Amino acid sequence: MNEENCLQDNPLTDAEEASIDFKAMFGALKKHWKSYAIGLPVALIIGVVYAKSLPAYYECQVTLAPELSSAGSSSGSLNSLASSFGVKIGSGSGKDMDAITPNLYPDLMNSVDFKGSLFDIKVHRKNSNKVMTYYDYLRYYQQTPWWNRLFAGTDTIRAEKLNTFMLTKQQAAVMRAIQQNVTCDVDSKTGVISISVTDQDPLIAATMADSVQSRLQEFITKYRTNKARHDLESTKRLCMEAKQRYEKARQLYGAFSDSNQDLILESVRSKQQDLENDMQLQFNTYNSLAANLQSAYAKVQEVTPAFTTLQSATVPLKKAGPHSSRIVLAFLFVAFLGVTIHALWKEKQLKALFGL
Repeated sequence: MNEENCLQDNPLTDAEEASIDFKAMFGALKKHWKSYAIGLPVALIIGVVYAKSLPAYYECQVTLAPELSSAGSSSGSLNSLASSFGVKIGSGSGKDMDAITPNLYPDLMNSVDFKGSLFDIKVHRKNSNKVMTYYDYLRYYQQTPWWNRLFAGTDTIRAEKLNTFMLTKQQAAVMRAIQQNVTCDVDSKTGVISISVTDQDPLIAATMADSVQSRLQEFITKYRTNKARHDLESTKRLCMEAKQRYEKARQLYGAFSDSNQDLILESVRSKQQDLENDMQLQFNTYNSLAANLQSAYAKVQEVTPAFTTLQSATVPLKKAGPHSSRIVLAFLFVAFLGVTIHALWKEKQLKALFGL
C-alpha cells in the first residue's frame, strides 16, 4: 500500500526524469559545438569534391510491345489471364507456346551470348567523329574518378577475339559494364518491354538503346521462326528434287513417244503408258510439294512476331546523374550523425538515449 501511495503521490516522476535526460543530452551536444563547426564544413567540402569527381551519365529508354502468341483455343484466354498473376495452367504442350516469354527477356539480355553480340556495334561520341566499337569505347574511353586513376595501370589497345566459352579478364570486365549499363524490364500485366541504356555520352546512350532493341527483336524473331524456317528449307529442297524428277520423267516420256510414233506394238504402247503414268505421278508429287511450299512461306510470315515501338530512342538533352545535391546532403547527414553519437558517448548519454 505504501508503494502504491508513493506512485500515486508522484505521477510525474518518469516524465520529469525524461525531461531532465533530454536537457542533459542537449547540454552535452552544446559542449561539442566546435565539433559541429569543424565536422560539417569538412563534410561539405568532401561531399562537393566527391560529387564533382564523378563522371556525368545520361539515360535513354525505349519501350515496345511484342505480339504475344496464343493457343487459339478456349484455354488460351484463361492461360493469359493466369499468367498475369504468375500462374501457369496446363502442361504447356500447345503448338504455339513459346519457351521464351517476355518475362524471360531480362535474363536473355544478361546472357553472355547476347552481351557479346553488342561488342561489335559501331558508335561514336557526340563531340567526336571517331568511329569505334562499343567494346573499345567501354574499355578505353570511359571517364573514371581521379582516385581510380591513381591505382590504374597502363593498358594498350590490342585486338581480342571473342570466345564466350573462355573470356579474358578485359572481356569479362566489359560484360559487367554492359550488364550495369543496359537493363530490361517487362511489365507482367501489359507485356510492355522497357529497355534502358545508361552511358557517359548521350549519343552513344541513344545509339545503344536503338541497337539493343533491334538485336532483341532479331533474336526473338529468329527464335520464333526457327522451326518454320527449318520446315521451309526442307520443303523447298523436297520440292526442288520433285521438280527434277518430274522433268526427267517428262523428258523420258517425250523422247520415247517421239521415237515410237509409227509403231503399234503392244509392248511399245505398254512402255509408253508406264512412262506416262510415272510422269503423272511425279507431276502430282511436285504439284503437292509446291502447294506445301507456299504454305511454308505463309507459316513463316504467320509466326514472325510483330513489335510495336511505343517510345523510340532519342538523344537525351539532360544528364541523369550524378545528383550532386543528394550526395552532399548524404555526407552532411553522416557527419552530423557521427558527431552527435560521439558527443553523446563522450558525455555518457548514449545509455540514457537507448535505454542501455
